[in-house]
Amino acid sequence: MCIPIPLPYAVLVDTPYGSEPLAIWERPEPQPRAAPVPLSRAKIVAVAIRLADEQGLDGLSIRKIAKELGVGPMRLYDYVTNRAELLDLMVDAVYGQIADASGQTAQTGGRAAETGGQRVEAGGRAAETGGQRVETGGRAAGAGRRRVAGAGEQAEWRATVLAVARATRVAALEHEWFADLLGGRPHLGPHTLAVGELNAAALSQAPAVHDIDDLQRTIGALNSFLIGALRREVTERRTARTTGTDVPAFQAGLGPYLTRMFTTGRYPTIARLVVDGSHLDAEETFNRTLTTVLDGITGAPA
Repeated sequence: MCIPIPLPYAVLVDTPYGSEPLAIWERPEPQPRAAPVPLSRAKIVAVAIRLADEQGLDGLSIRKIAKELGVGPMRLYDYVTNRAELLDLMVDAVYGQIADASGQTAQTGGRAAETGGQRVEAGGRAAETGGQRVETGGRAAGAGRRRVAGAGEQAEWRATVLAVARATRVAALEHEWFADLLGGRPHLGPHTLAVGELNAAALSQAPAVHDIDDLQRTIGALNSFLIGALRREVTERRTARTTGTDVPAFQAGLGPYLTRMFTTGRYPTIARLVVDGSHLDAEETFNRTLTTVLDGITGAPA
């Protein structure tokens, strides 16, 4: 039984552990009311993302969002109870872009899931999440009996993982604040879960993944690479903007120093990396390293 309570807007649901507030994903939008400016969570999130893109998370506040929307700040608390919920909605909106760019009609089992106007095949029964319908049940990827994938399926799992990883990079470069929010506690919005299901189901078909423990380790390794790579690239972009010095200029400035250090003979391997190694741009570096990670998951180079 759901019991509405006064502001800040919340709904409680009875559980075996007592009454708990519903997550933002399950909470219905407030009833529309006569007002000069109609609001919705989608409208609030769109403005919040634009402000974060322009000013970063430090420049984001309920007051600024309300001003952009032409409403009083208290009206926004009808839709989100705090900043954490707002950030969760923003992150999930970006994952919606990732799902779309990854090819959200890819099959991962079961019937299609409708996620806020986007179609993601994720299998199982439908979960109603605050006006969005997401397929979250069905088989657990790699969690039971494992069927040996054919050659075509092996190529398909790799293509899916590559598409998700590359779409995640594109989204993080478009919304740099997104990278700042990765790596902490997991995000569990419907679009995020759909992308996670797509990735996990694909990885469960990798040749070296035989059971749920293998799948957990594989997902952990891939996520660690993605988070580290995205944060590194975003940090470099920010540094170049604030200092006016890009990577080649930074390296050229340190060239004489490194030459003196390398001539000591104490750093032969580092010297080889700097002098003989390939100096790739950020996208090439990301793609080559991602390929190396997937080769490790495969158990042999592609």
